[in-house]
Amino acid sequence: MADLDLVTLGRRIRHARKAAGLTLSALAAAVDRAPSLLSQIENGRREPRLTLLQAIATALGVDVADLMKPEPPSHRAALEIALEHAQTDPLYSSLGLPHVAATSTLSTDVLESLIGLHGELRRRATEQAATPEEARRANAELRHQMRDRGNYFAEIEQVAAGISRAVGHDGGPLTERGVGELTTHLGFTLHRVADLPRATRSVTDLEDRRIYLPSSGRGGHDPRTIVLQTLGHFALGHREPADYADFLRQRVETNYFAAALLMPETGAVSFLQRAKARRELAIDDLRDVFAVSYETAAHRFTNLATHHLGLPVHFMRVGEDGVIYKAYENDDVTFPADVTGAIEGQLVCRFWASRAVFSAPDRYATHHQYTDMGRGTYWCTTHVESTPEGDFAIDVGVPYAHSKWFQGRETTVRATSACPDPSCCRRPPAALAGRWASRAWPSARVHSHLLAALPPGTFPGVDDTDVYTFLERHSGAPAD
Repeated sequence: MADLDLVTLGRRIRHARKAAGLTLSALAAAVDRAPSLLSQIENGRREPRLTLLQAIATALGVDVADLMKPEPPSHRAALEIALEHAQTDPLYSSLGLPHVAATSTLSTDVLESLIGLHGELRRRATEQAATPEEARRANAELRHQMRDRGNYFAEIEQVAAGISRAVGHDGGPLTERGVGELTTHLGFTLHRVADLPRATRSVTDLEDRRIYLPSSGRGGHDPRTIVLQTLGHFALGHREPADYADFLRQRVETNYFAAALLMPETGAVSFLQRAKARRELAIDDLRDVFAVSYETAAHRFTNLATHHLGLPVHFMRVGEDGVIYKAYENDDVTFPADVTGAIEGQLVCRFWASRAVFSAPDRYATHHQYTDMGRGTYWCTTHVESTPEGDFAIDVGVPYAHSKWFQGRETTVRATSACPDPSCCRRPPAALAGRWASRAWPSARVHSHLLAALPPGTFPGVDDTDVYTFLERHSGAPAD
């Protein structure tokens, strides 16, 4: 009976005893044992010997197998068992709270409430203890889901298109005034403040329907995008994220929503289809037509390329040190990945365009390159954007057969990558290794955002106290 759950066994014995109309004392007399011993067994605190269990079954007129079934005998018993297990959990013990006995005088409603509270306690503790590995797994799973749908979210396109029509946005660049009209349409007002909590891009007061933004640009982000991402949570019906995976999903959806408003599907697709017909596709042109950043244009192209243009594609955002910050593919390019399947935090092959661009004579000019890889040849267009956090390469690529549709296909820049074979670029040249292998000791710069455990709070990285203090400070203030 090594795998037997003693609490469930005890509840099944008690259920069978009451069904037989026996008191604890009567059953104890029938099996020639002390009532206190049977009470301990029924409460899951003592394991009966098989001979005693057989005697109990005989006295109750049931089979031993019935008493040993793993499922609770009733809904009430299931609640009592769940409460007993919850209170033996070290998480509950650490709170120093008294033990609540699941006696017959404890109502079922109270039991259900206690179980619900214990479940929420466990959920929050699990969320707060999320490890970097769990975060990477969540990222990998989300990326697989995006690949399955070609990175195209029809339901978000529909919501964005409906809002654009409601405010008369005809598909051209979305102005600051247009963002204001969108905000009003969704029932909010915008307020710029100098004391926004540092860990936030915006804070929304749901009571007064106010969206607070920094008084000056923060982190180089387009203020239109910040507002639209915030509005996206409400337009898409988001609830507070249940866990880190849910937080990531919401972030992807609000980013998509913002891009769909900045570059509406109808206008963007029409522009791209005409460019493809002329064999002049270019992320630069999409950026300029809709007055957005190169990264936003590259993201939007990735949203639409497979569904509307029939182009498999990959996208990367890579730091100057070669570390991948964002990545997506449905063209079978071989991204570097760890054992969890995560790509973020991995080093790109130094011969790929997303790293080669940093060594180009003019790193800020758009870079085109063919790269021969194990799965074939890929053509990439890459552009470096400067941010307060450093330079990042924004890279969009397609298999060789589809390069014919793009500007820059005539480039003569070509490279060969054998990664993940260590002999490609992971292993230093023999001459350098011979010179320095035992004479170098670098102090690594840790990418804390990739390795640190996720901070507690409903929204990872945001201190709830800072947000609530901020809102309290501004609550009831006159509209600016």
